[in-house]
Amino acid sequence: MELKEALTQQRQQGLYRQRQAISEYDGNQIIVDGSRYTNFASNDYLGLCNDSRIIDAFKEGADRYGVGSGASQLVTGYSSAHQALEERLADFLNQPRVLLFSSGYMANLGVISALQSRNNHILLDRRSHASLVDAAILSRAKLNRYHTSDISTLLDKPNKQTTMIASDSVFSMDGDIAPIEQLSILSQQTQSMLLIDDAHGFGVLGKNGRGCLEHCDINNNDVDIYIGTLGKACGTSGAFVCGSEELIDTLIQKSRSLIYTTAPPPAIAHATLTSIDIIEQEGWRRDHINTLVKRFRSGAQQLSLQLSDSTTSIQAVILGDNDAAVNASKYLKSKGIHVTAIRPPTVPKNTARLRITLCSHHQESDIDHLLSALETLNTNGPA
Repeated sequence: MELKEALTQQRQQGLYRQRQAISEYDGNQIIVDGSRYTNFASNDYLGLCNDSRIIDAFKEGADRYGVGSGASQLVTGYSSAHQALEERLADFLNQPRVLLFSSGYMANLGVISALQSRNNHILLDRRSHASLVDAAILSRAKLNRYHTSDISTLLDKPNKQTTMIASDSVFSMDGDIAPIEQLSILSQQTQSMLLIDDAHGFGVLGKNGRGCLEHCDINNNDVDIYIGTLGKACGTSGAFVCGSEELIDTLIQKSRSLIYTTAPPPAIAHATLTSIDIIEQEGWRRDHINTLVKRFRSGAQQLSLQLSDSTTSIQAVILGDNDAAVNASKYLKSKGIHVTAIRPPTVPKNTARLRITLCSHHQESDIDHLLSALETLNTNGPA
């Protein structure tokens, strides 16, 4: 009865969540329940999920290695495909060493819980991903959370007890970029480790797609732990951790989410090698995203929409009210546009929003269609 009452309350508050089964992906289009929508809710930033070259590489990998890995990495699940991808990523990012994980969530859990304990102090941005929050809690370290705007105060009065500073690079619900250079200075002041989760930056930011550090012109040595995911810009699945030889060796010894789980499918690792090649060679994809972002923001500002302060693929239209966000999402669906309504607890109370993602497989005409629908919504409210 308690569960039933809690679910009823969630519905009444406009917080009830439902899954939608997508039957087909076709470029920037998805088909849900027989209806076709332009998809503005995906993290497939470079449009690689359905790239024929990556699909062919995945098939080749499945033929060579099979579908599953069959065991954890420390048993027999670690293959030459995994090794090749780790070495390719280390070379591409100019990092000493790389370690693959099954997901970004598991990477964050594994890294922080392996390196921090109840005697440590973690400083974490309040808008960081849930996996970083959960990882800090799991480590049992003392957790202090700060607002991004508080960085100058933290720099003026650094807490010498801090042992790790962690933050997203690109905040997933707002799209703005963390002040990584200032975080690096703070980590030096406190002699603490700096962890940056570049889930939404790797492959998308930087002239060559090397992520937030390239974009912000920050030396790799100024960030102790660099984490990226493969299920977004790469169009495949999994995650990786970059760092020193000693860091990676320590994680292999102590990271429970690596040791006690089946290794990622080697076919995925094999396919991701092709993803990295595309990221490195096809900079036009990032250039096109930048063009789309400028077009969208210019049009949205003319409509007086409240936007997040973002220059990345992630563009949030802040509506405030939970029901307003849900109704707006439904209205856009009626116009053939798929945009997800984001509500608390994912974002703070009274900041419910439409989270719009602009990807390289969108066309300028798609942006114009979206803006036209938002104009109707803004003028008349959802039908």
